[in-house]
Amino acid sequence: QVQLVESGGGLVQAGASLRLACAASGRTFSGHAMGWFRQAPGKDREFVAAISCAGLSTRYADSAKARFTISRDNAKNTMYLQMNSLKPDDTAVYYCAQGTYCSLSGDFNWWGQGTQVTVSS
Repeated sequence: QVQLVESGGGLVQAGASLRLACAASGRTFSGHAMGWFRQAPGKDREFVAAISCAGLSTRYADSAKARFTISRDNAKNTMYLQMNSLKPDDTAVYYCAQGTYCSLSGDFNWWGQGTQVTVSS
């Protein structure tokens, strides 16, 4: 059983930064890709960023490029999302997810409960 616990969300003003963390347990963390997704009120969940098992490959949604950085520390079983220059449109519940494979080619089949990020204008 995989457990993913997000932290680091909160209420910030536009232009501020936040760093989200996702602590994982229950399966070999270093053997699986990880990802961040988000869901804004009234919208479908959308992809934000993903990172391969060793951190050598990353992928970003267009909305996250140049502002967000995904990273992981396999020694700590933790993944991070550094979010800079936050905008009100970034307001959403942010979820971390664990992938099927080491690479970014598989599905994400384990999900955390989410952490709320609210950006005020």
